[in-house]
Amino acid sequence: MSSAASAARTASEVGELPVEIVSEEEMALIEAALSAAAAATATTARPLLSSAVRRAAQISCAAYSSAGSSGDIEDSPPMPTPRSSRLARFRERRPLYVTDITATEWCEKQMEFVLEYGKPERTKAMKAGSDRHTQLEQEVIERVNVTVRSAEEVWALKFMNFIVGTNQLMFDGITRELPVIGIVEGSWVSGYIDELRVPVDGFPLSPILVDTKTRYRQKIPLEEQKRNGRLQLMCYKYLWDNLIAEKFPDDNFFSYFDLDPNYLLSDDINRFIGSVGFNAKTFKDVLKYFKVTCHTLSRSQEQLLLRYEFQEDHSLIEEYQFSYDATWFKDQTRELLSFWRGEREPKFGTCESARANNVVITGKKAMLIADNSYS
Repeated sequence: MSSAASAARTASEVGELPVEIVSEEEMALIEAALSAAAAATATTARPLLSSAVRRAAQISCAAYSSAGSSGDIEDSPPMPTPRSSRLARFRERRPLYVTDITATEWCEKQMEFVLEYGKPERTKAMKAGSDRHTQLEQEVIERVNVTVRSAEEVWALKFMNFIVGTNQLMFDGITRELPVIGIVEGSWVSGYIDELRVPVDGFPLSPILVDTKTRYRQKIPLEEQKRNGRLQLMCYKYLWDNLIAEKFPDDNFFSYFDLDPNYLLSDDINRFIGSVGFNAKTFKDVLKYFKVTCHTLSRSQEQLLLRYEFQEDHSLIEEYQFSYDATWFKDQTRELLSFWRGEREPKFGTCESARANNVVITGKKAMLIADNSYS
């Protein structure tokens, strides 16, 4: 749709309703965060499987759709979810994703619109960013296809991918796209850590968490964008450290996601599990291996790393290192999860300080005006 047509459509549909404007730069992260959040709501599962030695094998489902500082780690008990809450409406029997949390932090009203009306179209720059992450992933991961037939098998492969991915981390000093899951302030949250590294000399063994973000323009990101990236990496660290602290609540996991611990895995799944040196017949067997693996690992480093690359040639724009802040993370997630639990109405976030005419927000809907610029 042309800019003129878009503007005409905007005027005809929103009339005199209030208009909120966001800048070109802020719009870029809104689109990226919301696209990721909406993608995370897709019903097709995405299990991964990594190789135990030099490279990793990623499992993609061929068929199955499913409807900080030491002493500061808390495994908050699961909280009851009101039936009218956004958790119940949009994430029933599913975890929140880390990208749900970061998209909400960026702008709660935008998150609400995506949940109610669907995601905006992906821009050319967003696709380029996804392609770059796929390229980085393929440097250490080989894809294979495995057919799964149940939610139990989807989770079994995610746990196996964690096991073998962490083996790769210990052998090779790096792994990517590592799945993690846990309870954050009373809600189940999951995600994929972009990258974990251990020092070349192997000391300390504690991995550092890294996230790479691509930029269409060769310029340092805004502070609001860095803040959003900090929240994302802190969430991954919190999930990782809780797993290492052996705070995985088995019974609640089985109950919340409606899973059968004694589910017999298919021969296809068993073959793949056997190919990486494990013998598991039931879903509970895999979870047992997963918990044993967590017990052998080290907490992640307090320093976290955000990398910003120029999309055109993958040159480094900035490496931004910062420290985990347990108090800030707790305050942020508590506030954001109150939105998901329906305890309050959504607020405008970063998009409130807008300048350029990229998004029209009304009391009932949002229209994203076509603009391929991205920074």
